Order: sequence, then structure tokens, then C-alpha cells
Amino acid sequence: MTDDFEKLGEFYLGREYDPHAKKRLDDLVLYDSKDLVTHAVCVGMTGSGKTGLCIGLLEEAAIDKIPAIVIDPKGDLSNLLLTFPNLEAAEFRPWINEDDAAKKGLSPDEYAAQQATFWKEGLAGWGQDGARIQKLRDAADFVIYTPGSSAGRPISILKSLGAPDAAILEDHDLLQERISTTVTSLLGLLGVDADPIQSREHILLSTIFNAAWKDGNELSLKDLFDQIKTPPFQQVGVSTLDEFLSEKERGALAMKLNNLLAAPGFASWLSGDALDVDKLLHAPSGKPKVSIFSISHLSDAERMFFVSLLLNQVIGWMRGQSGTTSLRAIVYMDEIFGYFPPVANPPSKGPLLTLMKQARAFGVGTVLATQNPVDIDYKGLANAGTWFIGRLQTERDKLRVLDGLAGASAEAGVGFDREKMSDLLSSLSKRVFLMNNVHDTGPTVFETRWTMSYLRGPLTRNQLKQLKDTTDVPSTSEPSEADGIATSVARSAVRANRAPVINRIDDEDDERPQSGATRPILSPRISQAFLPVSTEWRADSTLTYRPILLAGASVYYPDTKTGAATTLQHVYHGIRQKTADVAWEQAAWFAGSLADLEPEPEADATFTAVPDYATDPKSYTLWAKQLTDVIFRTGHVDLFKSPRLDMTSKLGESERDFRVRIDVAAREARDAATDKLRQKYAPKLAAMQERLRRAQQAVDREKAQARTSGFQTAVSLGATILGAFLGKKKVSVGTVGKATTTARGVGRSQKEYSDVGRAEETVEAVMAQQAELDAQFQAELQEMESSFDPATEPLETVQVRPKKSNIKIEAVTLAWTPYWRAADGTTDSAWE
Repeated sequence: MTDDFEKLGEFYLGREYDPHAKKRLDDLVLYDSKDLVTHAVCVGMTGSGKTGLCIGLLEEAAIDKIPAIVIDPKGDLSNLLLTFPNLEAAEFRPWINEDDAAKKGLSPDEYAAQQATFWKEGLAGWGQDGARIQKLRDAADFVIYTPGSSAGRPISILKSLGAPDAAILEDHDLLQERISTTVTSLLGLLGVDADPIQSREHILLSTIFNAAWKDGNELSLKDLFDQIKTPPFQQVGVSTLDEFLSEKERGALAMKLNNLLAAPGFASWLSGDALDVDKLLHAPSGKPKVSIFSISHLSDAERMFFVSLLLNQVIGWMRGQSGTTSLRAIVYMDEIFGYFPPVANPPSKGPLLTLMKQARAFGVGTVLATQNPVDIDYKGLANAGTWFIGRLQTERDKLRVLDGLAGASAEAGVGFDREKMSDLLSSLSKRVFLMNNVHDTGPTVFETRWTMSYLRGPLTRNQLKQLKDTTDVPSTSEPSEADGIATSVARSAVRANRAPVINRIDDEDDERPQSGATRPILSPRISQAFLPVSTEWRADSTLTYRPILLAGASVYYPDTKTGAATTLQHVYHGIRQKTADVAWEQAAWFAGSLADLEPEPEADATFTAVPDYATDPKSYTLWAKQLTDVIFRTGHVDLFKSPRLDMTSKLGESERDFRVRIDVAAREARDAATDKLRQKYAPKLAAMQERLRRAQQAVDREKAQARTSGFQTAVSLGATILGAFLGKKKVSVGTVGKATTTARGVGRSQKEYSDVGRAEETVEAVMAQQAELDAQFQAELQEMESSFDPATEPLETVQVRPKKSNIKIEAVTLAWTPYWRAADGTTDSAWE
């Protein structure tokens, strides 16, 4: 049975259900992953099975290697980490609810054993086992983040207050929306209920953020505190700053922010992983991640603050992605009550609306769930293509859901039978849902499958800590810097535009200040610059400058084969130089920038001597030529290539990022192939059913009655294997649906035919042909499944070499680096 539902790009949600007979049917319910690009809404009262359905959906997405960001206001979604492949009592024991055990009169060990058996049998009833649980665990990393707490993995909000990406900055509406939601949520955290139009505090902060972000500047909380007191502008609208908001009022607002920063618990908001969506969706290896943000421990204001910041970060990341029609990632939010109301405009509503309206173009599927249908903006949810509706509490709830379904159907341009839908909604029971998918031919009532995750309910703080210790994955770290000019493209990108090459040209053994300790007089043809003093000034030490050789080169890399073309800044940090020959091959990277250099030294500094060969302007010309030769010989960059997809990495793209990108391309190719397979087999299945009908008509009544069971087996085979894959897609209108209807009428048709001699085909022959069709279909499907694994595909390396004409030496400079010299002669760097 297991193979029936393991279809490429299909989510196994359950089996069809007859709500009137109260009976589960054999037909599988497989949900096309691509349909989730048009978003989904899940509605159901407490006890309807809504959490189980949504966890099952996320499990299926993870198996399909689709990453997800999960916002969990109640704490139920942490159960996604409770997966036990061995299904043994010892695995369940740490996570059971001991109060439940006591209520049943069982010891914790007995209750754990009972739960293990219960879960094993429950899974088996739906064709699942421990092997599928292991498949889920292997497919993705699952991480629980607890903002503002150390119970789970901490997350830092600092990045979310930084300047947004260029895609946001260049879109005026998106920028203003980002500023408005950031300011509103921040003021809410400060206890200020601010209207974006009328509140002077809101307008002041918005103006501060706007000024900083438009200039591309980061704005830390300390910066914000300073700029509230002393803004970088003197006028707001037509009023002067003090007329608009007095110095005293600004000081009071700044103190509210200061009190927040000084609160003992606020430090936990500033430590941990960065709120970086790319890293939240994929591990350093490129493996998909399911990042669960458990926020049940936060106050209402803190929840709104964090949710708004996170959603804004998602939108910023999304804007930087290429368009796709396949599912790239999922954003799921449980219990959206209060975050997406029909009338009010909390900070979370704007970004949620943006996701619902625009995310589909980038392959980001948004899934929203609630048990409070009355408090949802159904006009905003009209963009949702799929609605999962469980048992509802009141007639008013049902009417609101019907309004939402009608709006979604109108948005998609499909018909909507309100009366039929109302009858179906009234017949739902626990774990039974109505799925209205605009991509299907009609609604489906189904019973949800058993989840692979142990639905224990909200975890305690100690259990969250235990989960963090046992399932945590390493943080993403920057790639280490290696010496040399010849470097991989990934490292070149990290260092792009950071700094020039420098070589020490003073004598290691002679660092004494020259006579007079004054700055040496050199030819005006020799360029000089000074690295800024970036460490704390030391009153007990003397500032001393040492000379280094600094060189920067920009290299243009064109390649007609790969289409790669860009300019990289080659930046180097050098060696101690005792001769006039510079060993550029051994130059090391230097964390700085030409733009960081200063034209003049600090006052009262001393200088070490400059070697004679560094006082000759001709030496710098020679060194520039030598650097050009070295870059020409060794300055190639390595690109990654996927032979199967015929895709090549971009200059500066790491292997991890390239694999993430080709995964999207592979998914697009897979979805296209899946659609093609559906188009290919839908008419074949319909034709086969028609041939069965004609063959059966030719069998006399006695033989027809004897062979009814064999005939039904043949029809069932096609409906279960082929039909489950084809589903209720619009491609199958008049084909699969017609064939199934025809098959049901065969028994009636048989009564009208008795002449065996007129039969051109026997039922056995057609059954053999149908079996052959099924085998052919399964072979093609298996071939597709084995061909789409970009995470493990071997990549080729393509080298792109520069031409000499494309190498530009931007600077070969005598640069002075500052050091602190103590009274005992020891020195310490004064620059970073």
C-alpha cells in the first residue's frame, strides 16, 4: 500500500470519505505540491483535527524537500520534531504527558509503551511505518526557535532592523510598508498605540528609518535611541522639529526605548542566529530546513512585534528570488486570530496581504490556519486557491467560511455551488475535512491520514531545551579566508569590494622609529594612505605607523560558454617584505577597503623607516606589472556546473547556494514532466476503461456474473494507481471521471448483451493490457523520481580565466598601518 501514495510532488493527505455513510473510502487524496503556490487556508474548531492535517501537510512538504518557516503561537507545531523511527516506548517516554498517564491509571513507562503501540498501529492503518518516519527525518532539518527565550534556539532581531535589500529600497510602496509595520510593531512593544497617520511618534520614527534606509545605512537600537533624541533632520513636513515634537517629548520616547533595552530579558532578543530567511530555509549544506518559531511564551505585544518583523524579512528575501511556477518554500502560520482581522490593521496584516497577493509569483506558498472563522479578513483570503474546512462550531462560522469560499472561487474564475457546499460542511466529523481546490474539478471530502509526528501537544520549557540539545543543527558561519590569489568563486565573492592587497615592506627585525620619528618625505609620484585607528586610544602608549604595500585590482571575467560576466575586486593582505621582489602569489586577504583609508595620519604619531626600494616610484610600476602577470596566471575563478540541468553557477555563488538554486530548477522540470505524464496517461486510462466496457458487453450473462469480481479488480487497479496520481485535476475531465462512471454501469450494460461470438476482445486480454499500461506508468514514474535529486548530483567544475586586457590595477600604494607601542617596546595593532 505504501507505494500507492509515494508519488513525485504529491502530498499524501488521507483518503476520500463518504460523509453520509460515515465511511472511509479506498481512494487516495494526493495534493499536488504546485497547487500550494496559490496558498491555502485551513479552518476548523477545536477538536476538528486541524493541527493534525497541517502537521501532515508540513511533513509531506519536508519529504518533498520543500523548506518551511512555521509560526506557532500556541506551541503545538513543536511536535514536528517528535518523530520516532523505531516506534519504541523508550523514544516516546521523554515526551509523554504524565498527567494523561495518571488519568488513565498508568505509570509513565506503561503509558509510553501504550502510546508507542497506539502510534505504530495508527500509522500501519494508513500504510505508513518507521521507514517513512526515517525518510522524513533524513529529508530536512527541523529546528525550534524561541525568540526572546533560551528554551529553544535563540534568534536575533538585529538584522530585521537593518536596511532592507535593494529590491525593497527600489519599490516605494514596499519600503513604506516595511517602515510602517516595523515602526508600529516597535511602538507596540514600547506600549505606544500609534496610528501611522496621526501619531507624531510614529511619524518621527518612520522619518528616521526612511532617512537611514534610503542611504543604505544600518540602524541599530542604540542608533535609534540617539536619533530619537537628536534626529538627523530639522524639519518634519512644514514644521520645525521642535514644533512637531519637542525635545522633552523626544526624550521621553527615547527613555521608553532605553527601558526596553535595559530590561533583563531583552538581551535574549539580541543574541542567537540572525533573522536571515535564506539561512532559515536551508542549512549550510543546502539541505532544506523547517524553522519553527514557537512564540507562545511571549506577550501579545511581543508576538505582534516578532511576527511582523519575520514576515517583513520573508518579503524582503522573496523579492530577491527569481520567479517560478513551482513550490519553492512554505510560510505557515497557525492560529492567525488577531493577526489578519477583517477591520483593524495590526502590523502583521500588511505583510500577510502582500504574501497572499504576490508570493505565488516567487513560488512561496502561504498557509494560514484558524479556529475562529469570524475574525478573518476573507476578502484578503480570496487569493487562497485551496481551502481545508473541518468541523465548525456555529452556523455563523459556516456562513463566514462560505463567503470566503465564494470569494476564492470568484477570484479563480470557477463556479461555486453554495447550497451543495453548505450541505457538505454540515456533514463533517472529527478528522474529516472538505478540500476545495480551484485546480480540481470539484470539492473532495476526506479523512486525514495519521501523522508521523507524535501529537503530544504543547511542550514544556524543559522539553524544548531537551529538544534543542538533541536535535540542534550547527549555525551558519562565514567561509574561512584563505591566502593566495587563485581562489574559488565563493571566496572571491565574500571578499569582493572589501580591500586591496597589502605587503609588509618594513624590516621585521628593525621596527625602531627612524631618526626624528617623523613622517618620511617621499616622491609625490608615490601614492600614500593611512589605515584608520579603530581600537581604543591608549594614553600609556605611542601611536606608530609601519609601511605596507597595498594593491587593489578589479578583474572582469567574461565567458561565452557559461554566460558568466562580472567584475571582482581582488583584495590581498601580504607578507613581510625584505626585498624589492614582491611575492604576490603568497599575498593574503586583508579585511578593509580602499574607501576606508584616510589621506592623513593621526597627530603626534611616530613612523618606522621605509626601505630604499620602496622610495623609488619605478618600483610601484614594476609591482603593478608583476601583479597583473600573477592574476593572469593564477587568478581564475571556479564555477559549478550541473550537467543534467545544463546550469552553471554565478560568479560569487557558493556550492550551497547553487544547489539551492538548481533545486528550484529541478522542481520546475519535475512539475513540467509530471503534467506531461498526466496528459499522456489520462486519455489512455479512459480508453482502457472503455475497452473494458466493450469487452464485458460481449460476455454472456452467466460468465459475466462469474467474472464480476475479476472485472472489478481490473477497474480498481487503474483507479488506485493511475487514478491516485491523476487525481481530480482538470486535465482528467471527461476522461478518468467518465471512465469511472462507465465502469460502474457495466453491470447494467451486461444484461443487454449475450452474444459471446460477437466479442472482439476478452476481459482477460484487456486486463492484461491494462496491467501492461500500469507497469509502463510505474516505470516512467520511477525513472522521474530517481532523476530529480539535485542535492546529491555530482557537479562539474568550470574554470573562468581573465584576459590581461580585463585586469585593471586600481592602486599600488604605500599604506601606513597604525600600532600601539608600549614603554617596554611591545606593540599591538591599532587597526582591525
